Amino acid sequence: MTVIVDTVAITRRRIADPGAVGDAWASRRRGGIPDDGRLLLIAADHPARGALAVRGDGAAMASRTALLDRIAIALGRPGVDGILGTADILEDLLLAGLLEDKLVIGSMNRGGLQGAHFELDDRFTGYDPQTIAANGLDGGKMLTRICYEDAGTVPTLEACGHAVTELCSRGLMAMVEPFVTVRRSATLVQNLLDPDSVITSVHVAAGLGASSARTWLKLPVVPDMARVLDATTLPTLILGGDPVGEPAQTYAEWGAALQCPSAAGLVVGRALLYPPDGDVRTAVSTAAELVHGGSR
Repeated sequence: MTVIVDTVAITRRRIADPGAVGDAWASRRRGGIPDDGRLLLIAADHPARGALAVRGDGAAMASRTALLDRIAIALGRPGVDGILGTADILEDLLLAGLLEDKLVIGSMNRGGLQGAHFELDDRFTGYDPQTIAANGLDGGKMLTRICYEDAGTVPTLEACGHAVTELCSRGLMAMVEPFVTVRRSATLVQNLLDPDSVITSVHVAAGLGASSARTWLKLPVVPDMARVLDATTLPTLILGGDPVGEPAQTYAEWGAALQCPSAAGLVVGRALLYPPDGDVRTAVSTAAELVHGGSR
């Protein structure tokens, strides 16, 4: 793949002028929600939780240069409205001038490292509401795993509730990604992806915080999505996850989910950035057509 983002220049700028990050946030042109009320966001917060695999390749996302190049291609496609990421990735993109006129969502709790004994300890180790507001980001995203056998769920729910309240009070989106989760072994955590479990997670997530006025949900595609999305009136973005099966099947599932009334778009990372044929442009354009149709 042709190098698009000059990571050497980014590193040199970080060394010579750390204040450039703050200056760039202050001068960035912010994006907005399109007139059709639907969003296509690129997800890029997986590496901070130690999740580098795509389709069984455990090191697929290990190269920051390659990841940034793929994101740059995606952000340049018509119909892509913004990105979700951790501070390190967002600031690389910011210094490369790639966040102009885009929605930017900061990822907040990345403490539950994939495969760790403490994976369900989803502490807030990334963005906080104060920094999200100060830097002119458009919202914060929080992973909210609900494990009935793990007392660590309680502080996670409490922290997410506070984050929803604080983001809302600042006029910012709170993007909540809930799962009912079980621990299969000391180092294996599994999100339950049956409709009833997802519906339960929806109701718990929707009730977090002192107001739901600015809460959006981020949910997986599961069977019977019409029934799942009937569980809420909150705007809901469909997540991509680690892709399995053929892309055509994945696109069909996304398209069907997007027909539901509360579905408001897609948040997809690996499935679009690392398609089997390597054609990021086509993959992203297909997703943009699903979200926005001919309206963009």
